[in-house]
Amino acid sequence: MKPNKTLTDRIQKPTDAMLSITNGTATETARMYETENDISRAHRMELNELMNQRLASAVDLQMQMKQAHWNVKGPSFIGLHELFDKVAEAVEGYVDEIAERIVQLGGVAEGTVRMAAARTRLVEYSTDISDGMAHVEGVARALSTFGEEARNTIDKADELEDADTADLFVEISRGIDKWLWFVEAHSQAAK
Repeated sequence: MKPNKTLTDRIQKPTDAMLSITNGTATETARMYETENDISRAHRMELNELMNQRLASAVDLQMQMKQAHWNVKGPSFIGLHELFDKVAEAVEGYVDEIAERIVQLGGVAEGTVRMAAARTRLVEYSTDISDGMAHVEGVARALSTFGEEARNTIDKADELEDADTADLFVEISRGIDKWLWFVEAHSQAAK
């Protein structure tokens, strides 16, 4: 009879990394920790890969908001400067929630700036702009792209039978849409 592993043994030692095939290229996927979570291991692995992609985009989004916050100029400076900072603070919360959900499912949150830069789906934020309205357009584009990613994650989490991850991304999507509304309001009256 094999001795039972203690909970400490299971949660402190990740299982071996697995290979995944994407576009004909083998890549190593994140290691998984054992957990008593009842979502199947296969689904948790897919969810963690998906959420690490979203984590990368969220980290990038947070830094894009700070880029706009630091560099905005023009007659609407103070309003936009403060708005972009509030958006960055909200996105920081989403970053933390996504990373914690990954870990709850036995995964490893891959959230360094270098990891984010390699994985993000957002378009590079221009460093050549300073005008407030140009930043409004850039911020709106980034928020819109991330909002679409969040909604796609809701659908995929539902397919993988993870209502909690779907619910998390419903909350994130709702928040992103609110910030997009606040940002776009600065340009809509002129159109």
